[in-house]
Amino acid sequence: MARLCHIASIVVNILVLMCILAEEEHYSDNYDNIDYHTILNNKTARDSYYDCFMEIAPCQAPVQKALTSMFSEAYHTKCKKCTEKQKEMLSSVIDWYMKNDPDKWQLILAKSIEDMKKKVTQ
Repeated sequence: MARLCHIASIVVNILVLMCILAEEEHYSDNYDNIDYHTILNNKTARDSYYDCFMEIAPCQAPVQKALTSMFSEAYHTKCKKCTEKQKEMLSSVIDWYMKNDPDKWQLILAKSIEDMKKKVTQ
């Protein structure tokens, strides 16, 4: 009986460990309610985010820094750590640039590749 209890205890511990390891890491949802449609449709705001991401100019707000810092990884991992809202946001941003400013999209894509290369070598 003691042996059976010991085995049951081990099984329970393994199951708990598996549950802990199975929890996926997600990006913070602090900025999930940002009105990204307004940003995409406002040239000044859009350019400010673009300049922040491309490191052409300093980020003007914490939200810019947060969103642009996660963009490269989110794009290249197909938004594995994204909330549903972040997946929607990323998809809209990509679609907007591909349709409306493909030259900038190519620059964004090139920078995101470089960002990921740096991350891998760190």
